[in-house]
Amino acid sequence: MTDIRRRHLLSGALAGGAMLSVASAASAQNKGQPNAESQAIQAALQDYNDPATLTVQPAGTDWAQLRRYHLANADVVQLPETARKVVMMGDSITDGWPGQSGTLYADNGLVGRGIGGQVSAQMLVRFMADVVALRPKAVHIMAGTNDIAQNQDPYDPVATTNNLQAMANLASVYGIKVIMASVPPADHFPWRPEVGNPVEKIRALNEWIKSVCSTQNYTYVDYWPALALDSGAMRTEFSADGVHPNAQAYAAMAPYTLAAIAAALA
Repeated sequence: MTDIRRRHLLSGALAGGAMLSVASAASAQNKGQPNAESQAIQAALQDYNDPATLTVQPAGTDWAQLRRYHLANADVVQLPETARKVVMMGDSITDGWPGQSGTLYADNGLVGRGIGGQVSAQMLVRFMADVVALRPKAVHIMAGTNDIAQNQDPYDPVATTNNLQAMANLASVYGIKVIMASVPPADHFPWRPEVGNPVEKIRALNEWIKSVCSTQNYTYVDYWPALALDSGAMRTEFSADGVHPNAQAYAAMAPYTLAAIAAALA
């Protein structure tokens, strides 16, 4: 090996070692001090008024509660089509329906897929597993109460309507008829008194639901004539807390439900 080649190799080794030293020093510095990009991100996050909205769910958390109906879904898909004609997707109002409506569900091929406390975003996440995979003829979607109650985040009507539209779109893609229900009446949320009177927000969301059903050929079912006072509150005899229907209320809702199903499947 010539002296010139030795010098080139030595120079390259020294240069490589120097670069590694610089990189190591930079890495050590970055560990102790945020770089410009991370500083900018941190600065942007400071603009949020509510730090709780930045909370990251731990890995493995079943945020959408997909495990709730996982085993039951495996059984439902084995049933005859007549026994899984309509999936009822919703929150606690839908969750409590089968247990307070006698044989309504069994007699009409309804499958309950409500989960108490859920917002529309959670329903959207589990829509494929809890609705589409069951291959029903129709889906009855009732969502919005917990969005307005701010169970997860500050209420954003655009986000809620986007979630409702996305669920309807998914159903349509798979040939499932869409029934969209009005958000039931309520003039307060006992578990979220700080939200105040939600009547106008509920009315506005229901107007959107009614409009999208009209323009996109979905079936709209409005339960307000059966449940609401003129003020927008739930009729007192129909609920213990002003939000969740009792057996009498579900009996009053049933004719509207069955008429909507018949119209959707006609």
